[in-house]
Amino acid sequence: MLRVVKSLKDEIRRLARKEARVEFAGTKRAAAQHRREIAELKRQLAALRRQLDRIESALAREPESAGRREAPEPRNRFSARSVRAQRRRLRFSAADYGRLIGVSAQTVYQWEQSKSRPRKSQFARLIALRAIGRREALARLAHSAEKSRG
Repeated sequence: MLRVVKSLKDEIRRLARKEARVEFAGTKRAAAQHRREIAELKRQLAALRRQLDRIESALAREPESAGRREAPEPRNRFSARSVRAQRRRLRFSAADYGRLIGVSAQTVYQWEQSKSRPRKSQFARLIALRAIGRREALARLAHSAEKSRG
C-alpha cells in the first residue's frame, strides 16, 4: 500500500511540474521580450543623451556669437507681423514663444500688436529664432523647462 501511495505522489509531482512548466513558458517568453525591449530603450536613451549633449554644446556656443554683435544688422528690422508669423509658423502659444525668448506671453502679445518693441538682447534672440525649425524650437523649449525644474 505504501508503494502505491508513494508512486501516486510521485506521479502527482511529475504532472504538477509539467503543468507549471507549461504555465510559466508564456511568462518566460514575455520576460525575455521585455528584456530585449529594455535593452533597446537603453540604446535609444543613450542616443538621445548624446543628441542632447550636442544641442547643449551648440546652445552654449550660441550666446557667445550673439554677444559679439551689440547692434542688430541693418537689414534686420523689427516687424510685429513678422513676430506673429514666426510664432504661428512654429505653432507655439505666446507663452511658449515667450519662454524661448525669455519674456512673458504678455510681452509677445504687445510686440505683435505694435504696442512695444523688443530690447536689443531680445531682438537678437528673435533674429536667432528665425533660423530654427519647429523641432529645434521644441527641443530648446523642453531643455529650458528641464533646466528650470532641476
